[in-house]
Amino acid sequence: MRFFKYASVVLLLGASPLTVQAEVDWGLNHDLNDSFMFALGATYLRTSGQAQLNSTTSGLGTLIDLQDTLGLSQEATGPYASLRWRMSERWRLEASYIWISESGGKSLNQQIEWGDVTFPINTAVSSKFNFSDFRTSVGYSFYKTSDKELGVGLGLHVLSYQLSLSSLNLGTEAGNVLAPLPVLSAYGGFALDEHWSVGARLDWLSLTYQQYHGGITSIGVDVLYQPFQHFGVGIGWRSLNVNFQATSGRFVGKFEQSLQGPQLFLTASF
Repeated sequence: MRFFKYASVVLLLGASPLTVQAEVDWGLNHDLNDSFMFALGATYLRTSGQAQLNSTTSGLGTLIDLQDTLGLSQEATGPYASLRWRMSERWRLEASYIWISESGGKSLNQQIEWGDVTFPINTAVSSKFNFSDFRTSVGYSFYKTSDKELGVGLGLHVLSYQLSLSSLNLGTEAGNVLAPLPVLSAYGGFALDEHWSVGARLDWLSLTYQQYHGGITSIGVDVLYQPFQHFGVGIGWRSLNVNFQATSGRFVGKFEQSLQGPQLFLTASF
């Protein structure tokens, strides 16, 4: 499983610092006090989704279940990266990125209208699915001490969604959309001691603007262990639920996507 390949790299990179406990009385947990924090790791996600790509001529399209109809897997793995910059005592800038890719193949048990191509029943269809989420936000900590933090922020999830269907006789038809969805954020964190800290974040918004309608809910929870002052290893949980619809433009259709699962990552801070 690809997740274990990513996770093995993470653990191997972090194995040396974890073999020895640093006996240093830091007095502060660096996760809540260092100006810069970088993380790199792997994500394992349970996935489900639906998509519809309307024809440019008839305006019709079939709502497809990615797992049941196309045979895509319910599990996916991919890389994860993030950074945080504490611009001042209370202001912070964050960014993160996840990416997954899946392929599937199945003989259709129904006729599908996907873009300008009609795939009849019993057609052998192969599919390719790529999804990424680039998140960035600016936050203000209205409560901040050396070991506790609560804040709110404004952010943006830039979602890249690509789904292509192909068969030997009918060729390939692809739907691609880049959807920037703004969000309101709430976050918090606290230190158990110099080495252990816990953090959580919630992003949410539902928005209708001209021909676009979208909604997103994103939850992240992390537990971080820092055996050395500037390096650590963490485990987290991510949940992302998003829906997007466009009634005109280059992409006419909709998609709904749900992803949730654990993350394993290494951190460096200073």
